[in-house]
Amino acid sequence: MRVKKSLGQNFLTSVGAINKIIASSDYSPGLTILEVGPGRGVLTEALLKKFDKVVAVEKDHELISVLQDKFSKEITSGQLQLIEGDILELTPTELNLANYAIVANIPYYITGQFLRVWLQNKPKYMVLMVQKEVAKRIVASDKKESLLSISVKLYGEPKYIETIKRGSFYPIPNVDSAILKITLNLETKSPSELDEERFFALLKAGFAHKRKLLLNNLKETNVSDIQKGFTNCNITPNIRAEDLTVENWVCLVKSTKR
Repeated sequence: MRVKKSLGQNFLTSVGAINKIIASSDYSPGLTILEVGPGRGVLTEALLKKFDKVVAVEKDHELISVLQDKFSKEITSGQLQLIEGDILELTPTELNLANYAIVANIPYYITGQFLRVWLQNKPKYMVLMVQKEVAKRIVASDKKESLLSISVKLYGEPKYIETIKRGSFYPIPNVDSAILKITLNLETKSPSELDEERFFALLKAGFAHKRKLLLNNLKETNVSDIQKGFTNCNITPNIRAEDLTVENWVCLVKSTKR
């Protein structure tokens, strides 16, 4: 079966990497696992050994028949639900998901969009294979936050689990990868009263010009009381966007007006 570069297919082949993903995925009774891009089913097989229910979404029509043959018993029993579709166009309601977590080796080209869409959909946690540099940027290993890291930390706590070398995939990609775990805590990280649309608009404005001071970036927006927000949130005027925490950003949104 040919590999489709247009779908970002790099199939995970390392047993060690799969075992690490499974070990990082917490079991609880009644928890459903959403797997994105099961490919040839190597990770799917391991998930089915640990979890009671797996919903696997695959975009590649050719792989659907492979997975149907490989997991005919689990599909018949209802332990595995196999869905052909684009994960970016589906919702938890359409997939009948309530108490669920996401475990996946996602196509790397959809990482940013996938996180934006599915972090808002309230999984208990995510265990994802992503590019190593993306994982490092999300956890801010250099102590400098980014638009991506703050966007993730609004919803939960990211943890860098382990580096996975490029030789663990077929075909071999040009970069190393990493297992990233995001444990969600929506009650504290994304309070219901927060205007998330405005949060992300302010965040994007703050990171628009990385070398500029945050105050100067935000003065270019239509928010008229930025200085007041800095004072209320105890933020110094000479700080840059990369030095603010997610709590600082939430405070700014709540302390300023459009």
